[in-house]
Amino acid sequence: MGNRLKAARSPYLLAHAEDPVDWYPFGEEAFRKAQAEDKPIFLSVGYASCHWCHVMHRESFQDEEVARLLNAHFVPVKVDREERPDVDAAYMRALVSLTGQGGWPMSLFLTPEGKPFFGGTYFPKEDRMGLPGFKRVLVAVAEAWAGKREAILEEAERLTRALWKSLTPPPGPLPEGAEEEALDHLERAFDPEWGGFLPAPKFPQGPLLLYLLARAWEGEERAARLLRPTLRAMALGGVYDQVGGGFHRYSVDRFWRLPHFEKMLYDNALLARVYLGAYKLFGEDLFLRVARETLDWLLSMQRREGGFHTALDAESEGEEGRYYTWAEVELREALGEDFPLARRYFALGEDLGERSVLTAWGEAEARKVLGEGFFAWREGVRAKLQGARRRRMPPALDDKVLADWSALAVRALAEAGRLFGEERYLEAARRGARFLLAHMYREGLLRHTWRGSLGEEAYLSDQAFAALAFLELYAATGEWPYLDWAQRLAEAGWRLFREGPSLPLPAKEVEEGALPSGESALAEALVRLGAVFGGDYRERAEEVLAEKARWLARYPHALPGALLAKALWERGTELALPLPSPLLETARGAFLPLTQLVLGPAGALPALEGREAGKAYVCRRGVCLLPVDRWEEVEARVRGDD
Repeated sequence: MGNRLKAARSPYLLAHAEDPVDWYPFGEEAFRKAQAEDKPIFLSVGYASCHWCHVMHRESFQDEEVARLLNAHFVPVKVDREERPDVDAAYMRALVSLTGQGGWPMSLFLTPEGKPFFGGTYFPKEDRMGLPGFKRVLVAVAEAWAGKREAILEEAERLTRALWKSLTPPPGPLPEGAEEEALDHLERAFDPEWGGFLPAPKFPQGPLLLYLLARAWEGEERAARLLRPTLRAMALGGVYDQVGGGFHRYSVDRFWRLPHFEKMLYDNALLARVYLGAYKLFGEDLFLRVARETLDWLLSMQRREGGFHTALDAESEGEEGRYYTWAEVELREALGEDFPLARRYFALGEDLGERSVLTAWGEAEARKVLGEGFFAWREGVRAKLQGARRRRMPPALDDKVLADWSALAVRALAEAGRLFGEERYLEAARRGARFLLAHMYREGLLRHTWRGSLGEEAYLSDQAFAALAFLELYAATGEWPYLDWAQRLAEAGWRLFREGPSLPLPAKEVEEGALPSGESALAEALVRLGAVFGGDYRERAEEVLAEKARWLARYPHALPGALLAKALWERGTELALPLPSPLLETARGAFLPLTQLVLGPAGALPALEGREAGKAYVCRRGVCLLPVDRWEEVEARVRGDD
């Protein structure tokens, strides 16, 4: 038994390899079969740590009756969204257009040419929860394909044309006022009691928090008012793993209390940087603690060879969140005499219920009781609970390596090493960078997926995220090979940016909720490389951003990665330090989100030509100020206070 997914490298696809459904991977073979047999395609997109993907798998895709319907009337195609982000982006936009909402598992019906005409997300096998049963949906779509073909093809063609028109607007000038409009929108959506943005569910939104952090660093008070309470509420809520560190995917409520329990590499790489910068900017020890614990979680996801695993599942022992939640008897047994105060610290109340998510809502009370002893007490409680948790069945690990997500982790660790001056973070970042180049770089491109062997796909996000990671490694270490690789990867990303489409639908990212888009990351990398090398990098960054001008004008709050790149392009600085310099260590330890650090002997790089060792040179948009030799003057100039 088994199907064509047996040859896959993705754990998600391999989990479906023994299904009775005759799955095909996304590709020419599936489309040829659909066209030859005149069958619609059923496209199912999910990922390994997706809870409802597992539920639909158990209920429907392992069911013989459902499989017979799928195999008889459709060509079933299964996609790992993390392995094929282009397919996911293209068809998710179609699903939102069809139904008004998206999510995973994505369940779409396509013409044999790949044009969508009907879809949804999770379908139960039988009618339930107000949802039509999947069997009934399959029968209805098959009957419609047989009896209403012309109307279906017309609708599919209409939707496809509309998507191409709306998602590929002509480039335009960058809109003025987009950043202020974004802050206006965010203020209206802000939850003043619990932080974050309404309505629930609440997602951490790493790109948005990084943008707000940069604006707060610039002195924008509105950004700081949105950011600080959000970071505190997230850090003290159940969306943060109070025992093991790191953030879960999102909170289902407005209180950041009850999470969806999967843990993603990209979320935690971005949020580690958010809390690092927030600590440097605001000085709150809570932010430092969360940054370090999240970095430790990233280290726990690093393979021995240097690459980073992708995610931890939400489920264990067949139950979502089982690994992370606690019954009262388990807490009493693990904590002993610490339990009474821990009950108050975790804000559990008198009735724990069957199982509880741990928050730190009682932190202020515990600190008041323990004073300076709080920190040691908390670490002792965490150690006891970690020991108890190690005896549980852990969630499944998605052990594939994705180049772009690994690059985010490399950048976070390199930035931590630079800001804290700690070699353990830098060495982990170096190992991650070596893995990318040794195992995932082939024929001029970083390939997207590795799991024992290397996939063929290569995306803009892989090249752009890695270019930024290597630029951070260069700033943190001064080692020039990283700068060379940053330049190579950005050039590779530029080539991919200029290439034409390869799918039936446009694979455009018009929202940057969980991740910055590859285009935004490329624009940031090009601006930073322009600070080092000069040339036409700034002009190319403007060309990349011009592709997003229409969307920035319409809903700038949805594109924080592009807003950050735009801010860097408009107001960013370069800080050139010809070496040796007494300012080097201070500069490396400074949080400067809109500044590119340029290091090396005088004359060694275009930004260092004609410069004197020991001086600091601050330039903005090609205009350089007189050199200075005091850090206070440097800081004022990079902030624009000169």
